[in-house]
Amino acid sequence: MGYEVHITRKDEWSEEDGPEITIEEWKNYVATDPEMRLDGFAEATTPDGSVLRVESPGLSVWLAYSGHEKNGNMAWFDHFEDRITVKNPDEEILIKMYAIASALGAKVQGDEGEIYDSKGQSNWQELRGNAEPEPGLAKKPWWKFWG
Repeated sequence: MGYEVHITRKDEWSEEDGPEITIEEWKNYVATDPEMRLDGFAEATTPDGSVLRVESPGLSVWLAYSGHEKNGNMAWFDHFEDRITVKNPDEEILIKMYAIASALGAKVQGDEGEIYDSKGQSNWQELRGNAEPEPGLAKKPWWKFWG
C-alpha cells in the first residue's frame, strides 16, 4: 500500500471535521506554481507490460523534482477529499510539500501523525521515542504499492 503524507489544515489529517483544502484552492495553487502541472491522471507500465492508470481531478505532478521520470518515477500530488496527499515522499518532496503547505495555510503530516518541517524532517522521535517509523518512507514508484 505505501505510506502517505498529507498537506492538511486539520489538527489530525484523518479527522472527519475541520478546515479543508478544497479542490478549487488546490487547482488555483497549481495554476500559480510554475513547478506544478495538473494532469488529472497518472499512468505507469508495470513489469509485465500492462498499463496502470489512476484518475483524479486534482492529480498533479511536481515538474522540478530531481527524480522526475527516472525509472518511471514522478512526484505526484493528489487532492483527496479535503487534503493533498503524496505516497512515499522522499526528503526533497517533503520540502516541497512544506512550501505548498505554507502557501495554503496548512501543515505536512504523516499517516502516523508526525509533522514535517521546512527541511523535510519530522517530529517522529518526539512523538514515539527512538522507535523507527512504521512502515517508513519507502522509495518505490507509486504504482508498485497497488494491485
